[in-house]
Amino acid sequence: MVQHPDVRGFFDPVTHTVTYLVSDPTTGIAAIIDPVLDYDPGTARTSTRSVDAVTTALKAKGLTLGLVLETHAHADHLTAADHLRVEQGVAIGIGDQITKVQSTFAPLFNAGDVTPDGTAFDHLYGDGDVFILGSLTVEVIHTPGHTPACVSYRIGDAVFTGDTLFMPDFGTARTDFPGGDARTLYRSIQRLFDLPGETRMFVGHDYLPKGRGDYRFETTVAEQRHANIHVRRGVTEDAFVTMREARDTTLDTPALILPAMQVNIRAGGLPPPDVDGRRYLRLPLNTL
Repeated sequence: MVQHPDVRGFFDPVTHTVTYLVSDPTTGIAAIIDPVLDYDPGTARTSTRSVDAVTTALKAKGLTLGLVLETHAHADHLTAADHLRVEQGVAIGIGDQITKVQSTFAPLFNAGDVTPDGTAFDHLYGDGDVFILGSLTVEVIHTPGHTPACVSYRIGDAVFTGDTLFMPDFGTARTDFPGGDARTLYRSIQRLFDLPGETRMFVGHDYLPKGRGDYRFETTVAEQRHANIHVRRGVTEDAFVTMREARDTTLDTPALILPAMQVNIRAGGLPPPDVDGRRYLRLPLNTL
């Protein structure tokens, strides 16, 4: 019998990120996927407004948080994973290739406290790993291309793709970050397309394409195969690579990439206090 987790998405209009509260209807055990830590670049202040809305909903439904899952180290928002670890006493899981991302970005920020071995996180998952959430089975699918560390989580009849795929009318993730690769992304997407067509697919972001006025973040594998504007069935690997690489040259650098990456390689932990007791984010000049 196919398992059917309860899923609720929380959309952050500032970063266009969707955080998911996924729960087991049988046991009430839940996971939070890709939580957002709010950050105001003008004042360098953080807040937990977005993630508090998720934990409020969790409590209202009588759920028990069992785990925090990251699909990758995000460049467009700071993660609230460490906040949840401290507040809720839960572990954080991420794909085991996060070590490659840490190795790239820790030197950029002179982050000597970051050991590029993934130990900032509690669980490192490899491709094909399986673990239990309540009575639900979670399968880890390594889906690199956007970053080398991206994973998707298949939980019963649902799959959470992070930035690998967006809604069919918006397409696919960029591949111009360090370690990204358009050809690799195409092959990762084919793995997702091989899932049963009725599989519910929950994407990590939504942006409004021309002609659509409402934000959406749930589709199906069958809809993606048929209608994704970048990579529907019939689009060849070479054609996708040509399109994706050309499109990437037109995209701006994410506004929060510098604050986000130095926090996210720490699993959401802030940099250690300086000699004055304050915590500082670093902005490496003339580097990107």
